Amino acid sequence: MGETNKNMWAPWRMEYIRSLSEESQIAGGCFLCSYAEQPDADGEHLVIWRTDHCLTLFNKFPYNNGHLLIAPRAHVAEFDGLEPAALNDFIAQIRDAQKLLKGVLAPHGYNVGMNFGRCAGAGLPDHLHAHIVPRWNGDTNFMPILGDVRVIPQSMEALYQQMREQAGALGLPDVRG
Repeated sequence: MGETNKNMWAPWRMEYIRSLSEESQIAGGCFLCSYAEQPDADGEHLVIWRTDHCLTLFNKFPYNNGHLLIAPRAHVAEFDGLEPAALNDFIAQIRDAQKLLKGVLAPHGYNVGMNFGRCAGAGLPDHLHAHIVPRWNGDTNFMPILGDVRVIPQSMEALYQQMREQAGALGLPDVRG
C-alpha cells in the first residue's frame, strides 16, 4: 500500500515568498535594510518599533507565537561591524523585546539566538539579527513530532496590534502610529 500525502495549507506563505522577490530589488536584496528605509510601511512589515540604531519586528516564519527579530539598521554581518552605540542599542532592544513579550504573552521562558554564516543556519547571513522566541511549559506537543507542523495559535496581525499597544504602556521605544 502506498503512503498517503498530507498537505498543510498556508496561503499566507505565497504572499511572503512573492514579497521576497520584490524586496530583493530594494536595498540590495536585504529585507531588513529595505524595512529600515521604509518607516511609513512599519505596519505592513510588522515592525513593532524602531530606534536610532535598530528595528524590532515579527519574524514572518515564526517558530512560535510572538517570535521576534531584533536587527541593527546598519547592514553588518557580525558584532565587530557595529559602532559601540549601535551594539549597546542592539542588546537593549533584545531586553526590551523580552519585556514586551512578558507583558503581552507571559511566556515561561525564552530562546534568544543568532546564527553567524549560512553554514550555521543564517537565512540572512550578511545582516546581523537576533531571534527571541517565547516559550511555555508544555508548548512542545505531538504536531512537530508526528506531522512536522508547528501550531501558531494567533494571527501575527492581531498580536502585532496587541504588542504595539503594550509597548507604549510599558514605556518601550517610541512606537509610531
